[in-house]
Amino acid sequence: MDLDVTPAQQAFREEVRAFVRDRLPSDIRERLRAGHPPRKQDTVTWQRILNERGWAAPHWPRQFGGAELGQMERLILLDEMYRAPAPLPQVFNVTMLGPVLMKFGTPAQCEYFLPKLANLDLWFCQGFSEPGSGSDLASLRTAARRDGDQYVVNGQKIWTTTAHLADWVFALVRTNVEARKQEGISFLLIDLKSPGITIRPIYSIDGEHHLNEVFFDEVRVPVDNLVGQENRGWDCAKYLLGNERTGIANVGLCRERLDLAREMASRTREGGVCLLDDSKLRGEFAVLDAEIRALEVTNYRFLLTPSAQQALPAFASVLKLKGVELQQDINTLLARLAGPAGLERRGSDDIVHGPLTPRYFYSRAASIYGGTSEVQKDILAKAVVG
Repeated sequence: MDLDVTPAQQAFREEVRAFVRDRLPSDIRERLRAGHPPRKQDTVTWQRILNERGWAAPHWPRQFGGAELGQMERLILLDEMYRAPAPLPQVFNVTMLGPVLMKFGTPAQCEYFLPKLANLDLWFCQGFSEPGSGSDLASLRTAARRDGDQYVVNGQKIWTTTAHLADWVFALVRTNVEARKQEGISFLLIDLKSPGITIRPIYSIDGEHHLNEVFFDEVRVPVDNLVGQENRGWDCAKYLLGNERTGIANVGLCRERLDLAREMASRTREGGVCLLDDSKLRGEFAVLDAEIRALEVTNYRFLLTPSAQQALPAFASVLKLKGVELQQDINTLLARLAGPAGLERRGSDDIVHGPLTPRYFYSRAASIYGGTSEVQKDILAKAVVG
């Protein structure tokens, strides 16, 4: 397949690049470039700037505030944001919940929530995983019983990313304990300010607070916050998890991190010799650069060729697996190049190396979230053998 972009697509790339260069606040760019994760206000600020242009939710229909961009244009937009680097639009709002509301939500829910999702006036998190219900999501036990025009929710969620920053959570809850596992689940929108909710932090290996436990104790939720039909929340969950494949390979992120590694090597000397003059290190850069390009071509082939998706739907697992491996390899290289300075944590005045070693530690989690590498390999094995 010919992967050359059209003149219109190249013009779009230049438009996006100029927009990001002119509108992205420099302090946000510098923090991310140094390896710090974006702060909540960084994401809010940048997403609202994007929303003015219609690019906060680029794949949404225009009637809901999106830009209806094609697949290639969305890849270009994502790539340029990664390479800036800039915070990505809040994934739970834009990629996950928004499309679910458009397909399963009521007109009133769409009218109220969608503008707030795009402009990040409300920050949502995802309440799916539970203790003992990770990969086997349908075995969840958080329950919601009907009491008039309300549901009463009891249970626990875990590994809830950004719950400590969020205003609301979209959660899967069991509304029929007698039905088969997938048939007794409902999809609820829950205000995290509701009485009975407790959020406890989980600190990860990088020392940061990304994750949380969320407890529900007799939490009352209006029935109007049910998305789709009662006991059919599994339909919403499947649509949410399978809706968005753009960017699963994270090619732009890999390129931006490799560019940083090359820049660090060019300005670091060991024994009076520039690290970038070392033939072995140059060989590492060459291999990583070639693998990123191969992943990029594979990503384009899968996303832009319908026949490829039809021939092997499990091909997304290839992108996830290889994208994760490359991210981890590049983070390993960055930690080596940074040396002791890479141990700096967020809040330090050192903007040169930043927390690159903690980022290396956290990159190990990429093999788990979004579907573990072992699960992806099982999917591929079944597809190939089948």
